[in-house]
Amino acid sequence: MKQNIAMVLTAGLLAMNIAIAQQRLVADPRVGAPAPNVHRTADGHPDLSGLWSFAISIPPGALVRVVDGQKTVSKAEQSARYFQAELAGALPWTKEPSYKPEFRAKVAELAAHESKVDPVFYCGRPGVPRIGSPRRIVQLPNEFIFFYEEISGDAFRFVPVNGKHHAEFNPSYYGDAVAHWEGDTLVVETRNFLDDSWFGEEGYLHSDAMRVTERLWRVGDNLAYQVTVDDPKVLTQPWTNYAHLIKPSDEPMQESPVCKEDDGNRLLNLDHHVQR
Repeated sequence: MKQNIAMVLTAGLLAMNIAIAQQRLVADPRVGAPAPNVHRTADGHPDLSGLWSFAISIPPGALVRVVDGQKTVSKAEQSARYFQAELAGALPWTKEPSYKPEFRAKVAELAAHESKVDPVFYCGRPGVPRIGSPRRIVQLPNEFIFFYEEISGDAFRFVPVNGKHHAEFNPSYYGDAVAHWEGDTLVVETRNFLDDSWFGEEGYLHSDAMRVTERLWRVGDNLAYQVTVDDPKVLTQPWTNYAHLIKPSDEPMQESPVCKEDDGNRLLNLDHHVQR
């Protein structure tokens, strides 16, 4: 009798473990099983297109508009830039990148003098991945188009699906990107960068060998976005940041004003500018 009870309990636990594993497969966009309740395009992939909340952090403030004498005041949705919760399908992450010993003092010096030396603060282009997730995504069967609102110059990226990197492309701040699908996750791999930008605040320098992998997937009505940076010249290992939860936006894209740096000569201390 005891043996029969033990067999029944074992069988029950086995069935429970199988059920839990199946649920994880369905919920995890990294695997082949399709995620439930996700709107899909005609080719069966999740639909990532649409307008999404702002991907940069800006100092506290508000946007004031006057149209036909009517003034409206609105604040940018910035929750996407901060850790909210662990997301299904996200990779393990660490708080900060690990630099090789010979670069740590330089990174610390840049971070300490950020407001004086950060190119972004002086209208420089943030580049990938610092520009963050796209403000608008246009999804085509064989290509994605990412649009950004960026005061240094509104940027866009053409990302072919299952394409090849271009051997003759000039290095740039936004690199040469190609994408492929891993289950329900779009994986964008970018290389061929200029080396005079930072890939994050706190003086996160990089070399021309940097490779950036962006992962995008749907979490209900929201978009998940996670980045891994690999630079064997300066980092001891690839660094993965936490996954960001990007909310849909009904704020239309607009042309950004021209960036005119006029604050650097007024700085009285080395406080961080807290821009992204």
